[in-house]
Amino acid sequence: MPEEGKRQDLTVMAFDYGTRRIGVAIGNTLSKSGQALKIIEESSEDMRFRAIELLLKEWQPNQLVVGLPCHPDGTEHEMSAKARRFGNQLHGRFGLPVDWVDERYSSAILESDSKMRDNLDAESAALILEQYFLEKNWIS
Repeated sequence: MPEEGKRQDLTVMAFDYGTRRIGVAIGNTLSKSGQALKIIEESSEDMRFRAIELLLKEWQPNQLVVGLPCHPDGTEHEMSAKARRFGNQLHGRFGLPVDWVDERYSSAILESDSKMRDNLDAESAALILEQYFLEKNWIS
């Protein structure tokens, strides 16, 4: 949480992790909103991390956020462990701090909007990022 009276403008990149697709969004603590960037659909893990590396070089975020899928009652499941592993790999490979956000309803919210379906994973990442800003009290 930012210190009282000090302004911190941080760039934050969020990921909606999936085993086939990874949605990516960018935002900052000044605008407190997320913008869908792209969907990474590379076939190998190395190619996925190379695509992420290029995005990190381009956008130079200070913080990374990964959506943590949970059951409706808040308990974790198989994809939760995979998302945690992905976040830990991001931290290990790129040395940036990683935080996790409960994303159990992000895709469900967007699936009902037909305009979002083609870019669902990236739009989900944007929602995850906005949830991060809310949870960390970046929204005043």
